[in-house]
Amino acid sequence: MRVVIAGGHGKIALRVERLLAARGDSATALVRNPDHFADVLDAGAVPVHCDLEAADVASVAEFLNGADAALFAAGAGPGSGVARKDTVDRAAAALFAEAAERAGVRRFVQISTVGVGRKTGDEGFDAYLAAKGAAEDDLRGRDLDWTILRPGRLTDDEPTGLVELAETPLRGSVARGDVAAVVVALLDRPATVRRTYELIAGSTPIPDAF
Repeated sequence: MRVVIAGGHGKIALRVERLLAARGDSATALVRNPDHFADVLDAGAVPVHCDLEAADVASVAEFLNGADAALFAAGAGPGSGVARKDTVDRAAAALFAEAAERAGVRRFVQISTVGVGRKTGDEGFDAYLAAKGAAEDDLRGRDLDWTILRPGRLTDDEPTGLVELAETPLRGSVARGDVAAVVVALLDRPATVRRTYELIAGSTPIPDAF
């Protein structure tokens, strides 16, 4: 399996790349900053320079040609302003999904977040939730075999392989390593197509959580 990953230098993406490499699959990582190529190579993936805020659909589709799956794992990050929440968390997600359609890559996993649809009163966080929600709505309208994964508060704790996965709202945290393992599991499960899952730490082994 060859997976193309948007946001290929992100903390979850790097963990996904290591898991894919360990089982003999390959990953192409779209990376905005060439200074990060070494980290991607160390994770076992092939880095390519692509800034989704500046790229057009045709150029991104070229990176996706021949792939088996696409993963949107990009995000503007907590230090970014309201404008970048829209250009990355919404617009870049939509562009990447459109590029997958154009390249004929049907399997598409999008990392979103719990809390979509909520209002917190924090301008930056509400912009983030709104952007993630808009990206989800865009993806649901596309002719792709999509799955949306909404992890809870992300931590760098050691992964346990034990989670709670549900199609109803959840509140809690989850290790980035466990999110990565769930992403890889989703790629292998056609029955998860056109479903939206929320994910937090729990007591169920990942292979049984579906």
